[in-house]
Amino acid sequence: MKLEDLILVSVDDHAIEPRGAFDRHMPAKFKGRQPKVIQSKGRDVWVFEGRATGYMGLNSVVGRPKDEYGMEPLGYEHMRRGTWDILARVEDMNANGVLGSICFPTFPGFAGQRFQQYKEAREVSFAAIQAYNDWHLQDWCNAAPGRFIPLSLIPWWDGELAATEIRRMAKLGVHAISLSDNPALHGFPSIHADHWDPVWKACADNDVVICCHIGTGVKADHASDLTPIDAWITSMPISIANSAADWIWAPMWKKYPKLRMALSEGSIGWIPYLLERADFTYRHHHEWTMTDFGKGKPSDVFRQHIITCFIEDEFGLRNLPDIGEDMVTWECDYPHSDCTWPGSPEIFHAQTKHLSDAQIDKIGHLNAMREFSYNPFAILGRENCTVGALRAQASHVSVEPMLGMGGAKAVRQPGKPVTSGDIHKMFAAADAETAL
Repeated sequence: MKLEDLILVSVDDHAIEPRGAFDRHMPAKFKGRQPKVIQSKGRDVWVFEGRATGYMGLNSVVGRPKDEYGMEPLGYEHMRRGTWDILARVEDMNANGVLGSICFPTFPGFAGQRFQQYKEAREVSFAAIQAYNDWHLQDWCNAAPGRFIPLSLIPWWDGELAATEIRRMAKLGVHAISLSDNPALHGFPSIHADHWDPVWKACADNDVVICCHIGTGVKADHASDLTPIDAWITSMPISIANSAADWIWAPMWKKYPKLRMALSEGSIGWIPYLLERADFTYRHHHEWTMTDFGKGKPSDVFRQHIITCFIEDEFGLRNLPDIGEDMVTWECDYPHSDCTWPGSPEIFHAQTKHLSDAQIDKIGHLNAMREFSYNPFAILGRENCTVGALRAQASHVSVEPMLGMGGAKAVRQPGKPVTSGDIHKMFAAADAETAL
């Protein structure tokens, strides 16, 4: 397959919510209590119910030269416009040859964690969740028909209320929700608890995928303050393996065989061994642990129900038969530091050159289109969705590195690796400066 004929749909990107995102969507009774951006000591900070979120522009580094990473954006003027402006985002997608995108939240947390914290203000928290969902669908996704797969948030504290919101958004064409890979780590019921049954049923009945982004539950640990930060970054995608095992052994698959979930930004190279180990565990231990997969195996559950994705993963792509090519998808991760913009097609093309055209189409776009009920061809025409066709629309878009965009003071020292301790200090200083 020629590079210009590729069609790419990214199942993991991120939006930086613009100023005023919640203003027109918050119900009248809560006007004035909607999340808003304020200036605090030279930083743009989101505030909700008296709490500031801290480092507002964290990791929105797309477009910077890599030697300026680590000097994090502190405000909108320090970020590439495509991070928060929908029209500029579409232009950046065109320049990268990317047709479609799922955009996870930033201020609310990738799974809306921040909205779950206000036990004393559940009603206004739910209003903020709905306001976010309406902004994301109406003002972000619907501003560019055919270019986005919408993703909604739900309240974790009430399974029935969450199911009602899933059904509301599904009627509007939203077939994905974001949820922590392990809500129990946030003080909510385990995915094994009946609490979530209304959510699983609502998702299964409405073809809604449960997207679990890395870092929303289980997190990679920092080995020590002296450890180079590279070690932590290396382990981030693999950290979700613990939760993947938890989901394999969870009860919802038997109750709701149509249910699907996604390990967002989890990569794929580690999966063959996880599945081998899962099947080994079942063979050796199920007689005393009392688990029962019937005539199947744990690996069958994974391949039937769990969607995976990768940014760059040559090893995983060489081992597709052991992973299951029908559930593997691709991601760009714009605007985070791992993203491959603006050269995603070149990297994808080089890493998939050993695959058949049919396999390339599956992992490049067809699997994502099927699983997320997404059909951009009906809106845009397939001939307008290729890398070549999209890039032809973006000849005016500069993809050159933008130097000196500003932000936090760099933590680097000549000749010394940046450590976990350095990053902890940077975050702590930022949190202290943005405290209300």
